[in-house]
Amino acid sequence: MNKPIARRRILLGAAAGAGALLLGGCERVDRGTGGLLSSAETLNRGVHKLLGGRRSMAQEFTVADLSPGFRGNGNTDPDDDDYRELAAGGFADWRLVVDGLVAQPASLSLAQLRLMPARTQITRHDCVEGWSAIGQWTGVPLARVLELVRPLPQARFLVFHCADSFGSGDHEVPYYESIDMDDAYHPQTILAYGLNGRALPVTNGAPLRLRVERQLGYKQAKYLMRIELVESFGDIGRGSGGYWEDHSGYAWYAGI
Repeated sequence: MNKPIARRRILLGAAAGAGALLLGGCERVDRGTGGLLSSAETLNRGVHKLLGGRRSMAQEFTVADLSPGFRGNGNTDPDDDDYRELAAGGFADWRLVVDGLVAQPASLSLAQLRLMPARTQITRHDCVEGWSAIGQWTGVPLARVLELVRPLPQARFLVFHCADSFGSGDHEVPYYESIDMDDAYHPQTILAYGLNGRALPVTNGAPLRLRVERQLGYKQAKYLMRIELVESFGDIGRGSGGYWEDHSGYAWYAGI
């Protein structure tokens, strides 16, 4: 781990610890603001942005730094009939729906996304399980897609709905995650369709996945099907903003 990132993690951890001591009497914020965030997590998020600034960039690397392979994690081949039919057709019939609190909802094909201005970045993926890998991602900046749909003033969060699911039987739940508008407009936040110079493999989230480089791996939603702009995620899942946040108590803001 490089020294600047290590120092930032120490500072953020200290801030979160201080928040837990100073604000321990306030366990949750109002559900309607899109959070169920603990007070310590709120302080962590604020200090993270204060230290780096709204436009602070995640470290980028060179081709020489690429990991030998970029492992798949979590679901690596969605067990969904519709998804498998789309994959069998090379995702020619796949569409990304962007709707919710927008002036102009969109349904975008992979070909259309590839025609939009692209960004390529080599970054490190840090998993909450303790492993990391460096990969080269290519995709369209999320900000470009937002320009097309024109978010309404009350839109505060983006919810990513995915083709893969967790759980089983009656408890199977399609994966979902969310970010705020700051991260949505960040220049390194992209909808990636390429990995290491090739089309994104199914193992890593084909045809499209989110890369929000200043946060941990579970925020990088794979197998994207829909982006919904909302004022609050209080009515999404159990109200904490993501699958793992709802079911395992993970922090909603997973800044690194």
